[in-house]
Amino acid sequence: MSDEAPASPFTLDTNRAALLSGGLAVVRCHGKLVSGVTDVLYKEVSQLIPGTKRIVLDLTDLTHMDSMGLGTVVRLYVSAKAAGCELKLINFGQRVRHLLSISNLLSLFATTGEYDVPIH
Repeated sequence: MSDEAPASPFTLDTNRAALLSGGLAVVRCHGKLVSGVTDVLYKEVSQLIPGTKRIVLDLTDLTHMDSMGLGTVVRLYVSAKAAGCELKLINFGQRVRHLLSISNLLSLFATTGEYDVPIH
């Protein structure tokens, strides 16, 4: 048994330059969004909602999402919508697309599956 703590399966990067305008924040997700690490995403994005008009979650480097990850994304979507903020998903892969499909949420995010915002 190893005494080393396992590396976090999920990390994210927030585009701070986009935050300066107050209109757009881009959050790039990396790794596995699974039970036990979903609070990382929730805390970061929920802090952005009050001061941002549009939040884009770039899922290019997301390798896996479980039901807890999906629940967190939906919770953020509902919170953002209630605050007048738009939450979009872009660049989600086939596995995430399948998860959205079997949970009948694909239509909610289907139009935002492509990389459609300028990101520098």
